[in-house]
Amino acid sequence: MELKLSMDYYATGHRKTSTAKVWLIPDGGGKIVINNKPLEEFIGGRKVWGVMVKQPLLLTNTLEKFGVMAKTEGGGISAQIAAVRHGIARALLRVNPSFREALKEAGLLTRDPRVKERKKYGRHRARRGFQYSKR
Repeated sequence: MELKLSMDYYATGHRKTSTAKVWLIPDGGGKIVINNKPLEEFIGGRKVWGVMVKQPLLLTNTLEKFGVMAKTEGGGISAQIAAVRHGIARALLRVNPSFREALKEAGLLTRDPRVKERKKYGRHRARRGFQYSKR
């Protein structure tokens, strides 16, 4: 399922180690395509993820005005969904800067900085010590 790409409204979104390149296509009729798959196929029936992706569009009443084409890589599906949502919100700012207040209030423009903590030497994981046996 391919949508015609328009370079007018492009943005990138991030979450953990996932990156999403997002294009908003004017007159796209609300079609959302992620990694050349329709949204329903990409999320595998998880309705919450579908709501997450559409949240910036619903908040700005632009769901039927734009189509979304996204390419994601890195991380898991949950982080990729959040990265797409972040990218859509940032692309909507290029469409109309007056959307900033509503998107900012909903927390959609803030990149979630939480990432996995690195493993330290002398430890099993980042903080878990090795098992201790007294006898």
